Amino acid sequence: MQERTGGQLVVDHLVANRIEAAFCVPGESYLAVLDALYDTPTRLITCRHEAGAANMAVAYGKLTGRPGVCLVTRGPGATQASVGVHTAAQDSAPLLLLVGQVGRGVRGRESFQELDVPAVFGPMAKWAAEADDPARLPELLARAVQVAVSGRPGPVVLALPEDVLTATARVADARPVRPVAPGVAPADLARLRELLGGARRPLLIAGGPGWTEAAAADLRAVAEASRLPVAVSWRSQDVLDNRSGSYVGDLGVSANPALAERVRAADLVVAVGPRLGEITTGGYRLLEAPIPRQRLVHVHPGLAELGRLYQPTLAVNAAVGPFLAAWRSVPPVRGDAWAAWTEAARSNYQAWVRPWPADARARPGAVPAGPGRVDLGQALAALRQRLPDDAVVASGAGNYSVWVHRFFQFRRHGTQLAPKSGAMGFGLPAALAAKVVHPKRTVVAVAGDGDFVMCGHELATAVQHGLDVVVLVVDNGMYGTIRMHQERAYPGRVIATDLQNPDFAALAEAYGAAGETVADTGDFPAALDRALAAGRPAVLALKVDPESIAPGLTLGALRRR
Repeated sequence: MQERTGGQLVVDHLVANRIEAAFCVPGESYLAVLDALYDTPTRLITCRHEAGAANMAVAYGKLTGRPGVCLVTRGPGATQASVGVHTAAQDSAPLLLLVGQVGRGVRGRESFQELDVPAVFGPMAKWAAEADDPARLPELLARAVQVAVSGRPGPVVLALPEDVLTATARVADARPVRPVAPGVAPADLARLRELLGGARRPLLIAGGPGWTEAAAADLRAVAEASRLPVAVSWRSQDVLDNRSGSYVGDLGVSANPALAERVRAADLVVAVGPRLGEITTGGYRLLEAPIPRQRLVHVHPGLAELGRLYQPTLAVNAAVGPFLAAWRSVPPVRGDAWAAWTEAARSNYQAWVRPWPADARARPGAVPAGPGRVDLGQALAALRQRLPDDAVVASGAGNYSVWVHRFFQFRRHGTQLAPKSGAMGFGLPAALAAKVVHPKRTVVAVAGDGDFVMCGHELATAVQHGLDVVVLVVDNGMYGTIRMHQERAYPGRVIATDLQNPDFAALAEAYGAAGETVADTGDFPAALDRALAAGRPAVLALKVDPESIAPGLTLGALRRR
């Protein structure tokens, strides 16, 4: 009950909730918070752009399960951070965006950089509010953290007027927040076992929020005990070791057509955690709304997601961790009836992720090398061979990421960071957050050239804070995804998708990072080894032929179609 400033009340609440790092672009509107952070062990990462800071906070939330905290100033600071709020919403990631605000005495006058934060962020966030009294800060912050981490996690935005942060109050702290997680009823497990007992072509789809090492271990245990095939939802490839005999691939952009057909052919789909959104369901075509052809078991921590689009045979309002622990505690259902179904799906996956080596171009089922001297399939295969199991691989958005999803194999929970929102510029900031959370792990970001330029200035952040990540920049001189759609819809009429890029290796050196250009697949492994051993952030620019627009597909082939 000591007299404290609003800034001190804010920071004390963050510390009490084990927020060990925060990400910011400093602003005069919240100097009192910055001053309070000076006396705490919380690590403050100063970023070069609010979008980068917000993306780092989103990645922190994904990795820890605690709210990633982003501190920005009013007006332009808040609006530039909005991309992170949208990503946190679509990715179900806990985020707390704290926005410095103009003083209470001038609110409503359109004063300098004034922004109606609740009105702007209300439709995008789980909750958006503005503090008007320093004595209420513990209450508001406790609610903010509770909302961010409970049910379906997501973003909360709280505006903090400058005079609220400098004023003092004698008020007790709120207790540290514990997430509210609904339980698992024994009747739900009994019904699940009954449905599995009557199935011949079951498919488990895993993903969504709330995964931990324990939940991933429980998923592997229940899947392998019953020989269940497990597909993963969009950008959730690290919830099951991709080497497991139960893992059969991901339902993302450019998903394996055979896996998509397997979803259609399934007689029972058990969805543990994912929303069953547009990409995972192949544009809402793999499952029909409102009543799918397949029997559907849908497990999700957010009550509003259950029955939102698809009416399940069995709906279970539970977080993935408690649900899988409960499922593992009951005897497994024998998988003899679908063993061949699972084995066929696994064999198809193994063929799908195998690129053609240069010396064996006739290997059945593998992906042919694309045009040009750098084959991304081979590069990603070399990357997965050289990285340890706990290495974190981050990416943003763009056609280049299809190679990551297809050819890199994720072997541990918490090793894939990629935006389900499809936001460009996410990969490098996410990689930096991963290095903050896991300083001893190897962290690699894979970015397209257009993707990287949106956040490349955060290399300065990496150098300043000693965050030694490796960045692979896929340099093909264009916005690849848009070019692909452009050539498909308007062949030969190229406009707005060409890029004139800098020398990325020289740019990295200018920031104080290591830089190298790779123009041949054979040179990549040694260059990667040098980057990993550089002792500072490193960038490898991969010179990729623009004709190679997707695995096994060229721009020329698109035009001819």
